Amino acid sequence: MPYDIIIVGGSFAGLAAATQIARARRRVLVIDAGLPRNRFAEHSHGFLGQDGRAPAEILADARRQLLAYPTAKIVDGQATKAEVTDSSLRVGIGSGETFEASRLILATGVRDTLPDIPGLAEQWGKTVLHCPYCHGYEVAGGALGVLATGPMAIHQAQMIADWGDVTLFTNGIFVPNAEQLQALKARNVAIEPASVIHVEGDSASGLLLKLDDGSTRKIKALFTAPRTSMASPLAEQLGCEFVDGFFGPVIKVDERQQTTVQGVYAAGDVAREPHNVAFAVANGTWAGVAAHQSLIFG
Repeated sequence: MPYDIIIVGGSFAGLAAATQIARARRRVLVIDAGLPRNRFAEHSHGFLGQDGRAPAEILADARRQLLAYPTAKIVDGQATKAEVTDSSLRVGIGSGETFEASRLILATGVRDTLPDIPGLAEQWGKTVLHCPYCHGYEVAGGALGVLATGPMAIHQAQMIADWGDVTLFTNGIFVPNAEQLQALKARNVAIEPASVIHVEGDSASGLLLKLDDGSTRKIKALFTAPRTSMASPLAEQLGCEFVDGFFGPVIKVDERQQTTVQGVYAAGDVAREPHNVAFAVANGTWAGVAAHQSLIFG
């Protein structure tokens, strides 16, 4: 086999895993479709030593540094199928080419599904946000909103109150009970029961929300928790087990990032919650180390 380990996904988790394997002088192949989850964000924040840089710039540097190792290779393409054979793990890409290795790391990421509100998707990664630790500082100090997608919005609104004056838009998803109302009041979170029916960018204030009662709200940014799904079918094709996460399914892994399929590992957003760049890099690093060690110790 030409490769010891194949990694599907060349974003933060996948490149972190590949770097560890290349530094162990093992043959590693990264298959990358070029669609990182945070491609909609102009800047990445809270990542040590890289604060404020464009995600694409960080990934370009990481790719260049990885390819400086002679045992590393990157193939640009969409991995479409994976299977376990008697002697290896095999991955096929859209061109029809196949690759084999002893181990496989899935770092394929997840796909976000936003509430179906006109204008919302166009602002995703700009003024419609998910992670306050990634983007909260840049929009802090004014009116912020939380758009409910489930009961976890209570927790999200309480937390984001550290960054500004928060209004929770329940959006017909649920009605807070007495205990939840008290918790929100303690954090000075306002509640808006009317549903958001349209979102548009406002150069003066950030966002203009139109509600179904005819009113409008101007806020600097809107936080929400989209539902997530697997961005790739490979884990299901291989027979990996999943567990229910807060926002969607997550690949089940053990303490060494191995899935329920022998020799198959998973890292990054597909295998953990919560999600951000620093977590993905740490998780990918550990998956790469664990997969390498399994070549030695089984």
